[in-house]
Amino acid sequence: MPDALSPPAGAETAGAPPLAEAAPGSLAGLLEIVQAGGPIMLVLAVLSAVTLIVVLAKLAQFAHRRLWARRAVDRALELWHAGRVDEAPPVLEAERTPVAEVLLVALRTRLDPHMTPAQAREEAARIAGLHLDQLGRGLRLLAVIASLSPLLGLLGTVIGMIGAFQALETAGSKVDPSILSGGIWVALLTTAAGLVVAIPAAAAHQWLEGMVERTGRTMEDAATQVFTRQPAADFRHREAPAAPQRFALQPAE
Repeated sequence: MPDALSPPAGAETAGAPPLAEAAPGSLAGLLEIVQAGGPIMLVLAVLSAVTLIVVLAKLAQFAHRRLWARRAVDRALELWHAGRVDEAPPVLEAERTPVAEVLLVALRTRLDPHMTPAQAREEAARIAGLHLDQLGRGLRLLAVIASLSPLLGLLGTVIGMIGAFQALETAGSKVDPSILSGGIWVALLTTAAGLVVAIPAAAAHQWLEGMVERTGRTMEDAATQVFTRQPAADFRHREAPAAPQRFALQPAE
């Protein structure tokens, strides 16, 4: 791999771009691009692979936890509002999604005569926080990659430009324009690569974070209905809270 401060390979001799012989889109062409970009290009390639792994892992996790399933939650809330409080928990036990598990805790603690409404709310909030922490794990890494990749690309470009101008200075009076032009376009490879890595990482981070936030709002809405709305009949918990409080959650980054 050429040194970051040295002139581009082949620029002083033939004056042709170092990737001229590489077939576009081929594996050899990609390897030539990575080699021409220097060590910064290798770092960006690693960050790109990490981004892909994190996104696939989060999608698999969300699919396994069935974040989109709402039928059991809606049915349990319908039974709760109808006063059929004993029928609601079994519905949620068959649907072990994060929202269903939080609602199940809210129902059981709300009906527990040994717990006050405030204690029931705190227990449901604790379980919801654990689920949100688990769902948000790895999203901060995507945010870091999206922020650092353009800066790394710019750093590689600056280093490449320094090398190009050093080669131009070494040439003295026998200046070959291809030395400078070849060095500049090779240096700009790292900036383009940084943007290519950062844009998908930022988009994936926003999308996945939005899914976690929507799950948190669904948890909040379901639990709030249990703690602020009394069922029509067969309500065992006689002590009502002094003032209704919202069930607030903050999703993890």
